Parts: sequence; structure tokens; C-alpha cells
Amino acid sequence: KIKQAMNEREGLLVVQRYIAKPLLIDGMKFDLRLYFLVGSKLSGDGSLEPRLFLFRDGLVRLCTTEYVAPTSDNLDQKRMHLTNYAINKKSKDFVQNDGDDDGCGSKRS
Repeated sequence: KIKQAMNEREGLLVVQRYIAKPLLIDGMKFDLRLYFLVGSKLSGDGSLEPRLFLFRDGLVRLCTTEYVAPTSDNLDQKRMHLTNYAINKKSKDFVQNDGDDDGCGSKRS
């Protein structure tokens, strides 16, 4: 099915799956942004050796509504199920991080 969909969309495709029992931080769903530099080094025999570098700082974005399992009654509660900053920053429960890495706030690094 994925190959068929790629052919129909000229190779552009997003594949995702909703996780029914997600990991939580402080009772909230979250996502992680980790930044990698992917490169390679030419070895003595002419082949490429992959080089991977993980940037030490990442980002965690949290929902602003405590998570409960999805039901037909709560699927419309975007701030419970989606970690998008644009959605959660408008919540009365959004906590702005003050810049110190103290593990608080709705957007942490």
C-alpha cells in the first residue's frame, strides 16, 4: 500500500501511527526534537564511512491538557492529543519556559 501511495503522490508521503498508550511526562503527551548531523568520511579504500553527530540540546513539547485514552467524546480536545506549539501556546494552561533549563514549562530544552 505504501509503494502504491508513493507512486500516486510522486514519491511524497508521510507515514504515521497514533500511539494508543503513549509515554507521558507529568501526565501529558510529549514529543522530542533531537538534532543530528549526518555526514560521511572517505576511507582509505574509497568507501564512505557514515559519521553521525547528536547535538547535545534537544527540545520537548508537551500538551497542555492531561492525557486520557482517546474516546469519541474527547477526540476534539486538540491540546490533549497534539503537541503542536501553535495549538498549545493559546491554552490558559500553557507555561512559558523562562530560559533556565529547570525542567518546567510546556516547551523544554
